[in-house]
Amino acid sequence: MRIVGNITALAVATVLVGAVGGGVAQAAPSGGGAPSACRPANHLAKISAAPASSGHRHYRVTLTAAPGYAACELAGSPVDVRFSHHGAVGAVTAGRYGSQSAVVRFGPGHPVHFDIQVPSGPRAIPADEATFTLSAPGGVIPGESTAHGALAVAPGTVVGPVRAGA
Repeated sequence: MRIVGNITALAVATVLVGAVGGGVAQAAPSGGGAPSACRPANHLAKISAAPASSGHRHYRVTLTAAPGYAACELAGSPVDVRFSHHGAVGAVTAGRYGSQSAVVRFGPGHPVHFDIQVPSGPRAIPADEATFTLSAPGGVIPGESTAHGALAVAPGTVVGPVRAGA
């Protein structure tokens, strides 16, 4: 009887968490039964240098999805951004800047990008990987995405919102 009671309690808790949401988006495709391009396993991300601005270096992280995945919606800046160099996680974490409410469509033929803005100066440390969690209108997309490419980060690094285009 005790096992049945625990299973019932677990089922009720699962239903309640699902009904409330908890700030986690489901990476649901915007149509059809194909897997969502927003899920980390279903897209590629690449870091490349971008034009500098006064007092800052910039890097662009471009996300692309292969054909066969369903388009989805993203919004705001990625969260939980961490930088690594040769597999060692660095001490620099990134803040966010810009409007967090704009929604963009992402999927095959619809790449998106976001900006990494790094203060110029001697405190920069090298990195070759960024890991992050994408945000959607209903919360965050479960899982961690990874982008590869050479960059340098420093205290005060911030990440801009996802925007349409490569």
